[in-house]
Amino acid sequence: MPVVSMPAKWRTPLWGTQVVCLLLVLMGLTAPPAAAQTPKPQDSWRIDLAGPEADRGNVARRPDGITVKDSRGRTRSVPGASAVYTSPGRSLGRQLTAFTVRTKAKVPAGTRVQTEVRGSNHPGTWTQWRATGAGGAVRLPQAVSLLQVRLTLLGVPGGASPTVHAVTVAAAAVQPAPQQTPGTGRAATSGPTYRLFATREGLVGGTTANGHVIQPRDHFVALPSRRMLAVNGGQEYKVRLCYKGRCETAPVWDVGPWNTRDDYWNPPAQREMWRDLPQGTPEAQAAYLNGYNGGLDEFGRRAANPAGIDVADGTFWDGLGMTNNDYVDVTFMPDGGGGGGSTTVTAWTEANVRSCASTSCNPPVSKVYPGQSYPADCWVVGQKVTAEGVTNDKWVRLPLNAGGVGYVSGIYLKGDETGGVSRQC
Repeated sequence: MPVVSMPAKWRTPLWGTQVVCLLLVLMGLTAPPAAAQTPKPQDSWRIDLAGPEADRGNVARRPDGITVKDSRGRTRSVPGASAVYTSPGRSLGRQLTAFTVRTKAKVPAGTRVQTEVRGSNHPGTWTQWRATGAGGAVRLPQAVSLLQVRLTLLGVPGGASPTVHAVTVAAAAVQPAPQQTPGTGRAATSGPTYRLFATREGLVGGTTANGHVIQPRDHFVALPSRRMLAVNGGQEYKVRLCYKGRCETAPVWDVGPWNTRDDYWNPPAQREMWRDLPQGTPEAQAAYLNGYNGGLDEFGRRAANPAGIDVADGTFWDGLGMTNNDYVDVTFMPDGGGGGGSTTVTAWTEANVRSCASTSCNPPVSKVYPGQSYPADCWVVGQKVTAEGVTNDKWVRLPLNAGGVGYVSGIYLKGDETGGVSRQC
């Protein structure tokens, strides 16, 4: 039995119950009173707003922070100019559910900064985004080991914009249990299908809520809530649409139609607004068909149709063969559409894919391109690569279309140092 050295203040005679309690503690038969749960030092960090691995849409970096790059840039889901910043994923080292996110910003009159977080506890899958509440507090519906923060900067068209100076994140001192069993906090993990009225989005040349510039015959959808909005080029949240025997699975890259806080695919108790409506019923549908909310959307506009989803031109015309707005069957993909067990990575810049985890392996066997997503197997430790002041020795193994595998440095991938790939080769 190891020798226990007692502090000097304990080296005086102890009598009665004091002696008994001390002996019990030393023998492991009891324990001192439990201390209050406090976050570990690594559970508090500051986000590097200038880091190269973040995802940015219409964001300008300045010495004092980030702001809206082009105040004329706007999306239909917000009334003014907007910019979107999504931080790299932060590995927590343990599973957590509650956080406090403090955003230090200059917010001129008429402008706003919206802060949201999401987490992951399984490669390729994410919880839905949750907006921070009073004091920056936010609680995710399930425990996560990887965390991301998203900032949406809303400015005045052609005028003032907010500037975010700093963002700090801390694990809450007390970690509550998950709100429900793992998976139910994601985008309809069971994969329910709803009959929804779909409208063609169009708007070629415009910008979506995640910063994507809409291309001719593009393939994506818009849902009336930011909770399932994927990053620009991302595939984390997807839905499968079917119309008269033709189907397509498309990512969620925009917010709309009509509302922006109507996550109707969630159970009423979890829904952000309109909690008296049944799950699977969009507010616009209830307003148009039944006069719900006086027939108006969340902005007071009269709903001119019952649309619960917008469809980009390529998905509308080429994928589904639609010619007019109509009802379609929409399935919310299991695990939020995050890959169903497979993992994808997204590049933030053009980079070479090599036959080994080193830049010495020439010539390159392939390339990755900005904003594009690729299936990934696992990661290895290889040559250290430095880009924009950041050094990373993790390389991600990618399956190649021609067969075989290639490796790309994690320094060029969005998310954490492995691009969100948790499995080591």
